[in-house]
Amino acid sequence: MVLIRVVQGLAISLWETHGTAINVVLVLVFIAAVSAWAVADGRGDAQRNPDPDRRDDLAMWWLLGGIFAGVVSGLVVWLISLFNDGIYAASILAELTTTAAFVALLVFAPAMVGVFVGRLLVDRKHKEHAALQQSDTDVFQAVQEEADATK
Repeated sequence: MVLIRVVQGLAISLWETHGTAINVVLVLVFIAAVSAWAVADGRGDAQRNPDPDRRDDLAMWWLLGGIFAGVVSGLVVWLISLFNDGIYAASILAELTTTAAFVALLVFAPAMVGVFVGRLLVDRKHKEHAALQQSDTDVFQAVQEEADATK
């Protein structure tokens, strides 16, 4: 996120009239990067743990990652803005609260969609082959036949 904010500041200082377009494009680039990483994360988790009940809690990891990214990027951008007037940063309090919360949301929401899609891609392949792994015999049928024979 620090790189996105630095590029944002430099691009807006060069093309001041295109600030909205620059902001939208950079947010979409960030969301695309987070989503791609989350899809890979979800696929890897689903391949390691085919049973959905035994999978890692990726939601908590992505939430913590988003909060960490927000706080660290806010602090670093604020420090950079002290030396470079082209980089806009609010006060340190605003950077560590409001901006950090926004970055956490920008990480967490697309990541959850990405993890879902990644797991879905793996689970869909497992369901195609699940019918081949199931047997046609009833495991309780043999026990039932023995119980009927002893009566």
